[in-house]
Amino acid sequence: MQVFGSSGTRGVANEELTPAFVLRVAKAAGTAWGVDRVGIARDTRYTGRMLADAAASGLASTGTDVDRLGILPTPGAQAYAEREGIPVMVITASHNPPQYNGVKLIGSDGIELAVSDLEGIEEVLLAEAFDVASWDETGRVREVDGVRGEYVDELLAAADRETIADAELTVALDPGHGAGALTSPEFLRELGCRVVTVNGQPDGHFPGRDPEPVPTNLEDLGELVRATDADVGIAHDGDADRAIFFDETGEYVEGDATLAALAAAELEPGDTTVSAVNVSQRLVDVVGEVGADLELTPIGSTNIITRIEELEAKGERVPIAGEGNGGIFFPDFRLSRDGAFTAARFLELVARRPVSEIVAPYGGYANVRHNVAYESTAERDAMLDAAANHAQSADADLNTRDGYRLDYGDAWVLARPSGTEPLVRIYAEARNAERAHELADEMFETLTEAKAEV
Repeated sequence: MQVFGSSGTRGVANEELTPAFVLRVAKAAGTAWGVDRVGIARDTRYTGRMLADAAASGLASTGTDVDRLGILPTPGAQAYAEREGIPVMVITASHNPPQYNGVKLIGSDGIELAVSDLEGIEEVLLAEAFDVASWDETGRVREVDGVRGEYVDELLAAADRETIADAELTVALDPGHGAGALTSPEFLRELGCRVVTVNGQPDGHFPGRDPEPVPTNLEDLGELVRATDADVGIAHDGDADRAIFFDETGEYVEGDATLAALAAAELEPGDTTVSAVNVSQRLVDVVGEVGADLELTPIGSTNIITRIEELEAKGERVPIAGEGNGGIFFPDFRLSRDGAFTAARFLELVARRPVSEIVAPYGGYANVRHNVAYESTAERDAMLDAAANHAQSADADLNTRDGYRLDYGDAWVLARPSGTEPLVRIYAEARNAERAHELADEMFETLTEAKAEV
């Protein structure tokens, strides 16, 4: 696909991702869907309203009525799609920096579109074969109120409220100025938690921190946990489909450790879980101990969703899936990543014992991540060629499902192009921090040298 990557399409707003482009995407989606009504939601980004206006115009021009849902977490938009039985466009760049924006497409079943569906819309877009309604059959646009409240109510109905409330937990929450600022505080309080917040005001400039919930952006949350004697810290990304945690001492918890702990609580012998090619050994260990199976996909929620659907169609049980970035699926609830629901499932564990104890069995691993930016496809291709040559000369098992993953037995390193930004990402994991840094740094030097020669 040229337009839609591993999680929709994204770019710098008003430069790469212009209103004109979003209008064309909306016209293509409206044409391909051929439905009477489509919803539009957005996160808090400064350019969100502008691009949502463009999307509404594009859909209306194809004769499609539009429900404007306002600022809403992506999983809330998915809940609306499922409840109403209509597709939804979400204007969001999720975890990307503030200057970015993007478009995610949700089907009428509440699930992100499969690759085959995205390809169909992309064909219409590239051919510009748009439906054009006559002036008196263009779509009508209406504002829909109360959607956030309905989403919170649905979360509450699915959570174990009694267990969480009885524990009288104090939660430090950092919604990062994103869409979760308008839903997660209320949800957690309704669960019976005492909630204290940082970066809790919705603000599309993201003044307190960048949207990606990584350790360098979450220092304020760690301090808040310590200052308020909170039981747990929770952080979201811009559209609140992820949840990252801090323990009761204010220490950052690796997302891979959280996924492993939740998987250990959910999986039973014979079950299957799905993760991406950058999967941590933590999850591999849990799967082996439980007697479950692990399926790997290319990185990106669309790829994981597609594989879950394939497995469930064959009668396999997939109670949990996801990646170590905080994006976790509980398919029995909904086939979507939901930061608030993930938080509730983790709080059910925290109600019984401290966070540090929950994740202790999944420690002992060091993770390193580097990004190498590129300015042209020539630079990107040179770096990927260098990664391929590096892989061929390494004494390691090679996996090319998504980029180049080298497994050394005691450690692994992966280099792959980002599906959402002009970056080649490098991941490494080992039992020893020095070993993880060594592998990541070696790959980083290989790629940067190749880029410099272009």
